[in-house]
Amino acid sequence: MPEISEMLEVTENTEVCTETCNVCFHHCRLSEGTLGACRGRRMVDGKIIPENYGRLTSIALDPIEKKPLRRFKPGSMILSVGSYGCNLSCRFCQNYHIAAAGPDDGTGRWHSVRTQYVSPDELTSLALSEKRRGNIGVAFTYNEPLISWEYIRDSGRLLHDEGMPVVVVTNGTASQEVFSEIAPYVDAMNIDLKSFNPDYYKKICGGDLDMVKDFITAAAASCHVELTTLIVPGENDSDDEMREIATWIASLPNGREIPLHVSRFFPMHLMTEKNPTPVGTVYRLAGIAREYLKYVYTGNC
Repeated sequence: MPEISEMLEVTENTEVCTETCNVCFHHCRLSEGTLGACRGRRMVDGKIIPENYGRLTSIALDPIEKKPLRRFKPGSMILSVGSYGCNLSCRFCQNYHIAAAGPDDGTGRWHSVRTQYVSPDELTSLALSEKRRGNIGVAFTYNEPLISWEYIRDSGRLLHDEGMPVVVVTNGTASQEVFSEIAPYVDAMNIDLKSFNPDYYKKICGGDLDMVKDFITAAAASCHVELTTLIVPGENDSDDEMREIATWIASLPNGREIPLHVSRFFPMHLMTEKNPTPVGTVYRLAGIAREYLKYVYTGNC
């Protein structure tokens, strides 16, 4: 029979080291080699790293209005890039083929996507080369870019050195710690405010409304911000909820100046049973928002 000291040594050697990811409200507790809920961050050699850092799945030169941003350098084109993974699980996701993707680990747990590594230096060089076609900077978009906030920070620093603006299109589900890391290098954001109902965020999106509100508040004090609310029939399409959304936005410092995009839903991903949002509903809700906000735009109509 082994000595007690030997037994204790074995117990100590088999302890599992874990770390908590502080990017968002999930606070994923990761052990060596495991992946977070976002499918973009993993614990490697005792540190949580963005495994999707610079691994691009999508790249395009888009009109800035497509982000959507209507009051930040209108008429411009912007190099738009995305990776894979997301820390929400929206049932209506329009980019689910990359947002719901994960690394190809051979288990078939997630569908994998082709990626190409583009370093911050390479991304900056590409953005500069596209100036001949009217490019003004880089937008981090398509999937949830904040799960790889380090890539935004590192690229943003180089892009700012070249006088090029940085845009982030995000669900806003990130901690104040993450925001403080990227804030010096971000010039504009479009942030989803998917609902003003905490239960909707939890049930439909797998998210946390309070974290999004805190993120929007911080961003609005730091850079140009526009917000987007997708109107889903029977879920967040009431007049009362739009009034809640618009009055809260207006309550922020200079909140009446924050543009709101009221967008039409189309059946997608896990919500194919619903009909598209009636155009009249979008226009009606936009009209309510205009009672409180100076700039309200309709989308997908």
